[in-house]
Amino acid sequence: MTDFSTLEAFTVEIADHVATVTIRRPPVNAQNRQFREEIVRIFDTLHDMAEVRAVVLTGDGRAFSAGADLRERPNLGNEAGAYPRHNRLVRAAFDAVMECEKPVIAAVNGAAIGAGCVLALCCDIIIASDNAFLSMTEVDVGLAGGVKHVRRHFGESDARLMIYTARRITGPELLRMNVASACVAPDALMPTAMGIAREIAGKVPLAVRAAKRSFTVTEELPLHEGYRYEQSQTVALSTTEDTREAQLAFAEKRKPSFTGR
Repeated sequence: MTDFSTLEAFTVEIADHVATVTIRRPPVNAQNRQFREEIVRIFDTLHDMAEVRAVVLTGDGRAFSAGADLRERPNLGNEAGAYPRHNRLVRAAFDAVMECEKPVIAAVNGAAIGAGCVLALCCDIIIASDNAFLSMTEVDVGLAGGVKHVRRHFGESDARLMIYTARRITGPELLRMNVASACVAPDALMPTAMGIAREIAGKVPLAVRAAKRSFTVTEELPLHEGYRYEQSQTVALSTTEDTREAQLAFAEKRKPSFTGR
């Protein structure tokens, strides 16, 4: 069993094929170098863990993540090469979530600001508490970033409104804008996210992973090429033991038993 006990900015719990990753960096779960190094380690590990089929990512306390820890930023300009190294690690932290083979559900429990907002947008499914909000505040501190991630989820007018004004987009607004799949009361947030994760975990693991790969690979492809790739995934899955087991269980009206092969 993988040992996550040495983590300082996160905790990881695994049960019923679902990993719950909780950000624990008080007071507002700000992201520093350690945070980013640990999140890369966590999601690279979960990527390879056969016993994990879905992941829920949430924050402890009143914030999901209030963004980058700005206390690190003044030091970046004092050393040649510091900014490229910093930016590479920032990208790696987000890429680790997006590239994890297992679907990741963001249970946004409070403020998700700047890099915290981007982290939520890197997840496959967003569930928001009705007292949560997303905000890109870069223009307030003389910076700019996150446009591509925001654009993936928001319509053009809403994306530009969000970036140019640094407004807080609340849970109910996120639901209205089709950014979040659900907006629920705070005490219903984790049960809702865990319910979705367990539902995903009950599906054919190889098929779910193939579906996530299709979302990732086809995002920038034309329709014809994207659909050709998806068809290749279906062909590959058709010969697996788990697909045969799923089809047999369906015909026999019983619960399937998957082996990951």
